[in-house]
Amino acid sequence: MKSIYASMLLLFSILSISSGSHAQNEPQVLEGPYLGQKPPGVTPEVFAPGIISTKGWEYGVVFAPSMKEIYFIREIDVETDPKQEFVVFENKENRWHERVISPRVGTPTLSPDGKFMYFGRSYKERTSEGWSEPKRLGPDFEDIRIMRVTASDKGTIFFDEAKNDSTLRYSRMVDGKREAPMPLPKEINTGQFNAHPFIAPDESYIIWDGQRESAVRNADLFISFKKPDGSWGEATKFGDTINTRSAEFAAFVTPDGKYLFFNRNMGPDNTDTFWVDAQIIEEFRPKP
Repeated sequence: MKSIYASMLLLFSILSISSGSHAQNEPQVLEGPYLGQKPPGVTPEVFAPGIISTKGWEYGVVFAPSMKEIYFIREIDVETDPKQEFVVFENKENRWHERVISPRVGTPTLSPDGKFMYFGRSYKERTSEGWSEPKRLGPDFEDIRIMRVTASDKGTIFFDEAKNDSTLRYSRMVDGKREAPMPLPKEINTGQFNAHPFIAPDESYIIWDGQRESAVRNADLFISFKKPDGSWGEATKFGDTINTRSAEFAAFVTPDGKYLFFNRNMGPDNTDTFWVDAQIIEEFRPKP
């Protein structure tokens, strides 16, 4: 009798463990703004730990203007052969749903009106049926290895170049055509490895990452504000609340203007996404 009772207890324990394990493997229900995450204050926090920020490599989180689409890139290890994929979280009826769009084709960013998605020298247009087939920016851009494009309300694009001592450039729309790229001034193009720009929709400031006065290659985030006369002010390095001994790069302000997102190198093969209250930007705006 004791052996039968012991066997029943053992079976019950196995079933309980199995049931608990199954529950843990069920997809997490994500509801509410920002994947249901608790908003940060003026100290940066990891965004969506275990969902977007994992022990692996993730990069370039951007939101659509509707705040109901979140695009980013991540790396997955397929039998020790890493692959990079293009991912979106879509909010439908207040619940977020994850979908792999395709293998990585570039670094996706969106225009402020959400009508264009840029991938370096290529872009897509949003249609009633989804995103169009890729189009090219034009022959003036073909010889520039663009990593990231950022656009303003005016349709002006700002972009980088994948090489050492890279130059940040911009291109305006003039009479419906995109003009040849022009470099930003020395206030911005100073130092090394200037990359991953983000332009405010009203072009009042630009954020990028670069290296200045450092013998060790280590990206920091910088900001420059536009002056009343239209020129750019001196670059200001974000403080140590954001910039650390690790590399910080690829900043982005959410379309609602509430949060500054950026990436931070957390160690070998591990990059996480951080977010912080965008009011931190005002600390660096020049006083009248």
